[in-house]
Amino acid sequence: MSKKLVYVAGHRGLVGSAIARNIHDKGEFDWVGRTRSELDLLDRDAVFEFVTTIKPDAIVVAAAKVGGIKANSTYPVEFLTENVQLQSNLMDAAHEAGVERLLFLGSSCIYPKFAAQPIREDSLLTGPLEPTNDAYAIAKIAGIRLADGYRSQYGRDWISAMPTNIYGPGDNFDLETSHVLPALLHRFHDAKVSGASSVTLWGDGSALREFLYSEDLAEASMFLLDNFSEPGPINVGFGEEISIKDLAELIGGIVGFDGDILWDTSKPNGTPRKFLDSSRIRDLGWTPKVSLHDGIRRSYEWYLAQQ
Repeated sequence: MSKKLVYVAGHRGLVGSAIARNIHDKGEFDWVGRTRSELDLLDRDAVFEFVTTIKPDAIVVAAAKVGGIKANSTYPVEFLTENVQLQSNLMDAAHEAGVERLLFLGSSCIYPKFAAQPIREDSLLTGPLEPTNDAYAIAKIAGIRLADGYRSQYGRDWISAMPTNIYGPGDNFDLETSHVLPALLHRFHDAKVSGASSVTLWGDGSALREFLYSEDLAEASMFLLDNFSEPGPINVGFGEEISIKDLAELIGGIVGFDGDILWDTSKPNGTPRKFLDSSRIRDLGWTPKVSLHDGIRRSYEWYLAQQ
């Protein structure tokens, strides 16, 4: 009897590649992926042809246009339209092909800027979003609603998971478009190599963030496909938070940068705090395994290997 087939959309990205490795290492399922040159997820006809031809048993939607505060603030049109288009193309094609299970991966930025902490899933749509990335957040909220719509209207057993900030091998380290943790690794590495006496960072360092290693999210994703079947998002977090100031000092130590860390308070901090309540997935039996220090060290080792 052939193994069930999982299509990992976005298998070259940070999250998708971790999920593909997880499936491969466990050997319980087969998986398939396509690069952007092989399949443009914005091409609706091509997506329909591919999904209806291979007829996967499950799809993991890990593909997305992503970036940090600067990229989101500069290109809101692309972050909104491209994400809505690729999500819709994949889900509509999955419905056409009769795909049994689908996991839509969103982002913790879907929650209100001033949501009560830790952030529960039922805080969705209860307040204004963080304006520096609201276009991306709105696209992800649309993805949740579409998955729920297919569940309620057509009986599709599809689910949505909202991870906290993810990092790890395969991350985007481009200073113009990356998220905070890989950007800090890049900045401190460059400063170390160049012998710079200081590094200047945005904001005042007071913002609090939660970070989850990509391999832990991959494990959680497959766990949810096996153990979760409810509408609405389910949070996937690490369970601890850290200030950007402390994160910068931690990364500086791992990289080996011993200069000064300066703060440009004329630049935004972003959301002041974003800590997920992940009690629901923990009650199901999943917990993360990789500590923040070990995860950053592994990420830096991967980054050095690419240089």
